[in-house]
Amino acid sequence: MSEAVTRTVTAPPGLLASLDPLLREWLPRQRWFAGKGRPVTGFTLVEATELLPATAKLGLYHLLVRAHQPLVPGHRTTEQPGDCYQLLIGVREALPPRLAPALIGHVTSGPLAGRTVYEALHDPRPAELLLEALRTQARIGGLRFERDPRQDIRAGLVPRLVTAEQSNSSVVYGDTFILKLMRRVVPGINPDLELPLALAREGCPKVPPPTAWMLADVTSAAGPLGAPDVADEPYVLGVLQPFVQGAADGWDLALRELAKGEDFAAEARALGHATAEVHTALARALPTVTLGHVQLQQTVDGMIERLDAAVQTVPALRPYASGLRSAFTALGDLAAEGRTWTAQRIHGDLHLGQCLRSPAGQWWLIDFEGEPARPLAERRMPQPALKDVAGMLRSFDYAARSADPPQPDWARTCRAAFCSGYAEAAGHDPRTDPVLLRAYETDKAIYEVVYEARHRPDWLPVPMAAVHRLATADPT
Repeated sequence: MSEAVTRTVTAPPGLLASLDPLLREWLPRQRWFAGKGRPVTGFTLVEATELLPATAKLGLYHLLVRAHQPLVPGHRTTEQPGDCYQLLIGVREALPPRLAPALIGHVTSGPLAGRTVYEALHDPRPAELLLEALRTQARIGGLRFERDPRQDIRAGLVPRLVTAEQSNSSVVYGDTFILKLMRRVVPGINPDLELPLALAREGCPKVPPPTAWMLADVTSAAGPLGAPDVADEPYVLGVLQPFVQGAADGWDLALRELAKGEDFAAEARALGHATAEVHTALARALPTVTLGHVQLQQTVDGMIERLDAAVQTVPALRPYASGLRSAFTALGDLAAEGRTWTAQRIHGDLHLGQCLRSPAGQWWLIDFEGEPARPLAERRMPQPALKDVAGMLRSFDYAARSADPPQPDWARTCRAAFCSGYAEAAGHDPRTDPVLLRAYETDKAIYEVVYEARHRPDWLPVPMAAVHRLATADPT
């Protein structure tokens, strides 16, 4: 592939129809599929690009497809196009044994009849093609591969797929770069590219700077309600960043230290310091706003609505409903008295699993996508930085209560150390704003209760312990 290569390619007619029955079975089994519990009844093709022709020994297609699902489980009459997913489909005559886990199925009709299709990221050759396209800033059909000209991408780096469960897919190239491919995609500026780029311009050393990124220009496609997507809004499909070799995932590191009975306060303090550095850089790089009574009341109303819905879903919350609501009404009362808060761009889904510690002891924050279930516009809204702080405090609780036996004192020590480290870098301690902090932590704990009740009932005691604490806390 030559420098800045441009190719116009089209996928064969009938491609999606031939894949449809296989994808209906395969897609819901993927960790990153968002529509669990509802059958896939069909697909709408948003974009299809041939990266390698299927007539060769190895074919490769890039697809953006919308999965049709019933709005309510068991009610097939309310189907409509839903989430859009990015797929990389490999095509071979037969799969070698090493690719058996990647099997999607055997095509029986259409342009790929008689061939075997599979998840192509398990295969080194397709993964190499993506890196080469990024390196050469290729344009292939509606796909654009762009990169920071100040950073070099060496050709020939050996890829390996990250097999840990995550809501997207990642490929590591020679312990030099990691490519995060978004699976559920929407048109518009993805904060997982936007915020690291802004932080790189500020010279913030706590976030790996984007090296390259992958976009799709889609002129028209059926949106979630059947309306066309905005033509001038590209889809952000992937981001290539430096790989922090030997780094430890913050969650795994905390659990290891817990298992050994080791103190984690120094690490928590350093992580608090790093988080404040990122918040300070984001406040410099992007606009901030002041939240007054009207804006805060909207936030409070949303928190109360989520609480009311959660109480209906999880009966164990009912005895605590009044105490939990007081966390939100106390915030509304402060806003009504004229208190204001500064809102800025934040991480949006901060917890120990979104942090890496290098072998030298430096903390990095990663995955700025925000909560994937939230609309993109909401994820890009300025919010008080204490929302991130509350998310991390909940994460220390989760780690401590996953131990056997639970270690609540460990969590309290880490929470205090994190806030102290944050204060050192930010110049203000999150604990000096207890009403706002409690409201965000309560909102997060309620979300956790609903999640665990639906997906991991054995874990429900973890957030319920926080619910008991937060519901009986002094609102002021």
